[in-house]
Amino acid sequence: MASAPVVVIGVGNTMRADDAAGVLAVRRLAPRPGVEIREQSGEATALLEALRGRAAALVVDAALGAEPGRLHRLDAAARPLPQGLFGVSSHGFGVAEGIELARALGALPPVCVVYALEGDCFDTGAPLSDAVARALPRLAEDITKDIEKCTKRT
Repeated sequence: MASAPVVVIGVGNTMRADDAAGVLAVRRLAPRPGVEIREQSGEATALLEALRGRAAALVVDAALGAEPGRLHRLDAAARPLPQGLFGVSSHGFGVAEGIELARALGALPPVCVVYALEGDCFDTGAPLSDAVARALPRLAEDITKDIEKCTKRT
């Protein structure tokens, strides 16, 4: 088992506007025993290693979409993530590919929830959009509720 049974992974790049959503969301979380909070770029093999050996994982990332600020909560343990919701990382493979790689290798935790917050702007150096900024407090609350459920199981 990894160092903590529950991992929360904020994915993103703080230099690319709404791409920072996952990182900014996990920075709002309070530390708690048995939970590791991490920030990552979303590169698939790094995500695979972060998931390996966990009882539960919560992954938070920005998504491509038509409705900035819209939040998706996806049960990645039950089914593959929707195609096209996530962009790919600068390394070529991103969150969806990392989740599927973990599933194929038997490393996907039995509880794996992916939060996807639809963004508006992903330009380098641009500020966070208003829609994403307004959605961050609710996103952090939703993640906190899932952390509480996960820690009760472990």
